[in-house]
Amino acid sequence: MLQILFLAAVAAVVLYQLYATLGRRVGRLPEDAPAPAQPSAGAPVPDAAASFRSDGLTALRARQPDFDPAKFLAGARTAYEQIVKAYAEGDRETLRPLLAPEVMANFEQAMVAREAAGRSEKVEFLAAPRLDLEKIDLIGDIAQAVVRILAEVRTRTKDERGEGVDDRRTAELWTFEREVKSANPNWLLSFVAAAEA
Repeated sequence: MLQILFLAAVAAVVLYQLYATLGRRVGRLPEDAPAPAQPSAGAPVPDAAASFRSDGLTALRARQPDFDPAKFLAGARTAYEQIVKAYAEGDRETLRPLLAPEVMANFEQAMVAREAAGRSEKVEFLAAPRLDLEKIDLIGDIAQAVVRILAEVRTRTKDERGEGVDDRRTAELWTFEREVKSANPNWLLSFVAAAEA
């Protein structure tokens, strides 16, 4: 009995912390941001890196000339959707190749606590998430890219009391990283933080 109470207490603390970062309600939809001005005829079309200044981008391109911010953001969007859904469903096989070890350990702890409490979740996206590249840093051989993500999700939770549905808007900063010397082109999620909308 004491073990069950202890697991329930751990689950409450871990899930509160995850909700504070992964499920923070904010007051703006991803599509509420003003549309970028359309370039005039003949003007160069800005790429995904044009919204921020980053010495890190220049340093990364010096080491990896084929780095394309637009392609990176497309991959980050796919990874974001996979990670959010896999975490909700407790799909560890999907999560492991996408997360840095520390993040995987934190997610594992939360999933174990949720399972011990007899609760299951499913997540669906109510609108396409919006991703913006905030900054890029190159620290030695490690490239880090911070992405601001605005999303609107619906979470369906089931436990012994029945099913609950929660619609929420989230604003988060996800940090992805990879070793530029590595033959593996994949970026791993290394940190998640709440962000201002």
